Amino acid sequence: MTLNQLRAFVEAERLGSFTAAARAMDIAQASASELVRRLEAELDAELFARGSRTLTLTSAGQELLPYARQAVEAADSGTRAVRSLGSLGGGTATFGVLRNADYYLLSNLVQLFHARYPSVRVRLVGQNSAETAAAVAAGRIEAGLVVLPIDDEGLAVTPLLRDEVLYVSASEERTRTPVTMEQFARAPLVLYDAHYGWQDPTRRQLAERAQFAGVTIDPLIELEHVEAALGLVAAGVGDTIASRAVVSGPAFPAGLRTVPFADPLHDTIALVKRRGHPLSRATRELARIAEDTLRELRTDLGPGDLGA
Repeated sequence: MTLNQLRAFVEAERLGSFTAAARAMDIAQASASELVRRLEAELDAELFARGSRTLTLTSAGQELLPYARQAVEAADSGTRAVRSLGSLGGGTATFGVLRNADYYLLSNLVQLFHARYPSVRVRLVGQNSAETAAAVAAGRIEAGLVVLPIDDEGLAVTPLLRDEVLYVSASEERTRTPVTMEQFARAPLVLYDAHYGWQDPTRRQLAERAQFAGVTIDPLIELEHVEAALGLVAAGVGDTIASRAVVSGPAFPAGLRTVPFADPLHDTIALVKRRGHPLSRATRELARIAEDTLRELRTDLGPGDLGA
């Protein structure tokens, strides 16, 4: 059984005739018929019911078809992957980045990539991790950076960096000691990522902890961006959470206090791609630059701030 035999079989079924299959494969009509005939002889089974103007699969052909399609698709994907190892002279790199990418020094990702590969088009999608993971799984983007946990069915997940999530408040009283889930649930909370709500990975962790503690988290205010939440906290409206990278950033409001959770809480940043689908060379290079950037950040901030 050869790949050409399987390809002739798949094309004949798809197009309805050996003539059309031969045209698609750029071979003679007799060659396409012969390839399928040899496949039938090897399997000792007829794959098409002859006699009608359009080819019709037999029961044996119906059994073979999904496996033949899978083999042909795998071979074609392998060919594309090998060819993509050539020079990056064009194409498009598609990649998902974190909503708070700037805090992880990813704002210059496109600039670095473009300086190295000026003829490659870049498409960056910045959104919540839940949506990024879904877009990668569905094939709408090739790969992306997410915060765990996510729904990872069909995805290959590579953790890259762990960032501690801190409790943030303007109140000295509420930041004297590490915060328990019971204290967190009682606090006036201003939480961001309102659109995704409890699908957001950090909020998912909080919800799971609250469930085990037997308490319910009921935010006073929900909005979209961490900067807006921090502004309200600075005004004394309530308390929020923020990763250590955000707290260490230059835009973090002066006068706010931070304290860890009693059971330390972390955001784990990971690279995700579809399992079994090699990245294009352009996207693979973009992902490599993103990984290098995160590793440099981990080194610069030190193990006390960000750890593997």
